[in-house]
Amino acid sequence: MRLDALDTLWFNTGTLCNIECANCYIESSPLNDRLVYLTPTDVRLYLDEIAVHGLPTREIGFTGGEPFMNPDMVQLLREVLDRGFRALVLTNAMQPLQRPGVQAALIQLRDELARASAAPTAANGSSLPSRQAARLVFRVSLDHYTEALHDTERGAGSWAVALEGMRWLSREGFSIDVAGRTRWGEAEADARSGYADLFAREGFGIDASDPAHLVLFPEMDEKADVPEITVDCWGILGKRPSDVMCATSRMVVKRRGADRPTVLACTLLPYDERFDLGPTLADAAQDVPLNHPHCAKFCVLGGGSCSS
Repeated sequence: MRLDALDTLWFNTGTLCNIECANCYIESSPLNDRLVYLTPTDVRLYLDEIAVHGLPTREIGFTGGEPFMNPDMVQLLREVLDRGFRALVLTNAMQPLQRPGVQAALIQLRDELARASAAPTAANGSSLPSRQAARLVFRVSLDHYTEALHDTERGAGSWAVALEGMRWLSREGFSIDVAGRTRWGEAEADARSGYADLFAREGFGIDASDPAHLVLFPEMDEKADVPEITVDCWGILGKRPSDVMCATSRMVVKRRGADRPTVLACTLLPYDERFDLGPTLADAAQDVPLNHPHCAKFCVLGGGSCSS
């Protein structure tokens, strides 16, 4: 697979997470630190490379683990937003996000964005929503629109805590998207309807019918028997190579014990060395073989994409 253009660059902020899900593709947990915390210096390396080479990158994504386990997470966001990128944060919205210090820092960042945009005021003198603030989006993992099924994946009580985090984000005027899962065997229309009811009850301004704002991810299983992707598949399936994530994105990680970060072909393959493309974005522009089960099951056949 050829890299058409680096539209989205992902940073894995570290594999440590406050919870351990039943089926986490990256095996995140409170104990897994195979990918260590990225620092602002690490992130600047790649933002500088984007600038030097004039790459067409518009979006910077942050994933984990849980990004807000990383003590530098708010500063990482500031680095990205100060350079004019859109920032997308994948979070479970649980305790790491809800720490008072983190919330205070996010509010300060929100206010800085609003001031930078010179937001106009409404007739009553209050600030109108800022286009600059809209460049910061939180995509919250809510695996199902019911408490029982969400907690089946993430553990008892996780639903209630995640909703508290979403309510805080909503009250403070942050942009929220949601990521759900399709493992439950229901029709997509039914799933979107269920989420729509939940969003309406909670007063979240999320359009459940829009796949950009409610992403429903296919399940992944490295042991699944899936067909090999060949050049003939595009015509047979009615898909375009440019629709696959590795045509427009890459992910930066830092392995435990490594001197510096490295760039991977995609967000789904953090440990497979076959998809480690080298330490720079220039190295990572090389072609990527679609020979992993996730390539077929998640991306090509499942139509999944982590980018917005």
